[in-house]
Amino acid sequence: MNNNIRALRAERGWSQAELAELLQVSRQSVNAIETGRYDPSLPLAFSIARLFGQPIESIFSPDPESS
Repeated sequence: MNNNIRALRAERGWSQAELAELLQVSRQSVNAIETGRYDPSLPLAFSIARLFGQPIESIFSPDPESS
């Protein structure tokens, strides 16, 4: 799954640690999500979308190679 969390986080000037604290996850989890090594759970994806004020579909998109 692809995502644009890194760009959204950078727009707000947040570090990975700050985003992790807001989401109540580890910084390593934020890094793994940003780099595509980990797909967040649905509740976490909703939390991310709510935090950035965007629909999930505008943050996450399917990886065309896995379709």
